[in-house]
Amino acid sequence: MDRLEHVTIHGVDLPVYSCNTVVVGSGAAALNGADRLYNLGQKDVVIVTEGMKMGTSRNTGSDKQTYYKLTLSGNTPDSIWEMAQTLYDGGCMDGDIALVEAALSSQAFYHLVDIGVPFPHNQFGEFIGYKTDHDPRQRATSAGPLTSKFMTEKLETQVEQKNIPVFDGYQVIAILTDEQQGQAVGVLCLNLAEQDNDKERYLILNCRNVIYATGGPAGIYATSVYPPSQTGATGIAFEAGAKGKNLTESQYGLASIKFRWNLSGTYQQVLPRYVSTDLDGNDEQEFLVDYFSDPGKMLDAVFLKGYQWPFDPKKVKDFGSSLIDILVYNETVIKGRRVFLDFMANPTWGSVDGQLDFDLLSEESYTYLSKSHALFGTPIERLMHMNQPAIELYSTNGIDLTTEYLEIAVCAQHNNGGLDGNHWWESNLKNFFPVGEVNGSHGVYRPGGSALNAGQVGSTRAAQFIAARYQEAPLPLDQFVQTISTQVQNKIQLGQDFLAKLGTTSTVLDIRQQIGERMTKKGAHIRSLEEAKVGASEAQQQLQRLVDETVITSATELAYCFQNYDLLLTQYVYLSAIVDFIAEGGTSRGSYLVYDANGDLPLAFLAEEFRFSLSNDQSFQKRIQRVSMKNGECKFQWDPVRALPEEDSWFENVWNDYLNDKIIK
Repeated sequence: MDRLEHVTIHGVDLPVYSCNTVVVGSGAAALNGADRLYNLGQKDVVIVTEGMKMGTSRNTGSDKQTYYKLTLSGNTPDSIWEMAQTLYDGGCMDGDIALVEAALSSQAFYHLVDIGVPFPHNQFGEFIGYKTDHDPRQRATSAGPLTSKFMTEKLETQVEQKNIPVFDGYQVIAILTDEQQGQAVGVLCLNLAEQDNDKERYLILNCRNVIYATGGPAGIYATSVYPPSQTGATGIAFEAGAKGKNLTESQYGLASIKFRWNLSGTYQQVLPRYVSTDLDGNDEQEFLVDYFSDPGKMLDAVFLKGYQWPFDPKKVKDFGSSLIDILVYNETVIKGRRVFLDFMANPTWGSVDGQLDFDLLSEESYTYLSKSHALFGTPIERLMHMNQPAIELYSTNGIDLTTEYLEIAVCAQHNNGGLDGNHWWESNLKNFFPVGEVNGSHGVYRPGGSALNAGQVGSTRAAQFIAARYQEAPLPLDQFVQTISTQVQNKIQLGQDFLAKLGTTSTVLDIRQQIGERMTKKGAHIRSLEEAKVGASEAQQQLQRLVDETVITSATELAYCFQNYDLLLTQYVYLSAIVDFIAEGGTSRGSYLVYDANGDLPLAFLAEEFRFSLSNDQSFQKRIQRVSMKNGECKFQWDPVRALPEEDSWFENVWNDYLNDKIIK
């Protein structure tokens, strides 16, 4: 069979490429899936991506980007079961998923080491670890600020060496299924280089399997630390029948916005000065002073933001570190001001003649800085001493921390929820494997760096299952065309409707901005039932009006039109999930605050919308919200969390099952 053929669907000539597996995406999870599948013997695999250099894996990080795995150094005891228990205890994480992520963490990590990712080890070969957030051990490691970039680059080299075909510059706009929406059979793509060519505008991939690694739904937020190249494509998965899981659970935290980057770790531990200004950069104020009871508590809260980086309602009261996030939000969103970090000078409150009084610090903060030999100077001098690459990172992106302020906001950073998958990462939509951030394997709380592990483990498991069970060729071309004809026709017609709206002034970016502002205000880290209801309704209505509201100046904007379509689908489902969660009795948890009229304000003089309560009801930690979308409406189900499995681990029995091919099922 020729790989590339042409078919006619409702009068449109379309190229069709046939293969066993299509990997959608070009981040660390996607590339690992293709690499693993090839190594396992299934070489009939292709990658399709909007751009090999795009996405979160290649374009994001922090002061010391963390990778989470089993302890691989020292004399501190650890085990697969203990790591699984840590993941499971985060709440709303199925036990079988937690056990797999723990069990394969070493294998996934050492694979990255073997292909050249520079994780540090000592002279004896131990990969030394450190403690990250929600981590009772020292399982974290790092290759520096660009850990995931290094991973992606090394995995891309593996793909290149194997000559795995890559359709670079193709945007997936539909997941094609059988008539019952029970099985994925292919994908429909927009050729980004040929949007204005009606002969080459689209490409269909006919496949047996789809490994879907499109990342988190970054485009639904306006205030985001996701790189601009990351948009997400979760909506078309919902459209195809894939279920969502834990969609309410995302992480938010302080980040720079001119150059998008997490401001965790050393950026906070050097105790920078927090200032706000009006929109023109005037009326400078060290606003934290107005809210803390004494300078020591303020400095400790800033310090703790380093490794308590995600916003957490449990860390708001009693001047906890997450009060900082609320105060930044209060300045930027409620007051309409701008907020900056100043590394050039010490906080005025707590300093004498410009020199910080380190004796004001708690024992934890003081000891850390003392052991780091950093009880001196200004924040930038301490940062130079403790983490010079953190300064160079901004310098290479046009920001000189030695001479200028760094503008910040509370930003969306990671989606712990996403598409549902079993312990082989297969969706309810058969032959469809969401991996990486688009997969909702995480629960409410997760250790820092566990997402990178989950992406490597999930794509490995998907490859293992495909290689063992889904080796068949894709559908014969005539049967495939008959199956997907109506789906393709409908999506191409949507494209034609957009193309018919040519004008002199484009509205696509305005629509994108409206989508982002809606989610940031109604579905980010500050939430309420009423606002979420309004947001879900607005998203649904805007989706219905999308063609009417859209005006493009040329066919080259068609990609943005399809992205807006996907983002509105995604936003509608996500906001609907938030509505359902709060209506069920869900309260503040994870990385968001839910308004409760009967709750407490963090500080008496803050706005009413910050009033919240923390529930003592553990039932929500033991139930998982799943959602499916049918005919434009969301249907929710609440399932008990699956417990950690207690399998028969007697070697002879497992060996016998392994020899008789009874493991992968």
